[in-house]
Amino acid sequence: MSFLWAVIVGGLLCVLAQLVLDLTPLTPAHTMVLFVGLGGLASAAGLYEPLVNLAGAGATVPLTGFGHALVQGSLTAAKGKGWIGLITGGLEATALGLTAAILLGFTASILFNPKG
Repeated sequence: MSFLWAVIVGGLLCVLAQLVLDLTPLTPAHTMVLFVGLGGLASAAGLYEPLVNLAGAGATVPLTGFGHALVQGSLTAAKGKGWIGLITGGLEATALGLTAAILLGFTASILFNPKG
C-alpha cells in the first residue's frame, strides 16, 4: 500500500508542477525554486512531515522534498549548534543528494553528446 501512496503523492506533485509550467509564464527554473520554497514552507509549518510519513519517497524525491530536507536539517542542527547550525544544517542534510546530482550530471555530460 505504501508504494501506491508514493506513486499517488509523487504523481500529484509532478502534475502540479506541470500545471504551473503550462498555465503560467514561469520558466522551469522559477518553478523549481517555487517548489523547493513551498516544500520548505510546508516543512517549517509542520505540514510536510505527515506527507512524508504517508508517501515516503513520493514526498521526499520531488523538489518539495528537497525544501523539506533543507529546513529539517537546519532546524536539527540549530538545536545542537545554535545559529551556525541553522546556517550549515541544510547543506549537511542535503550534501549527499547535491554531490550525486553534480557527479552524475558531470558524468552524463562526458559520456553523451547533445544533438545540434
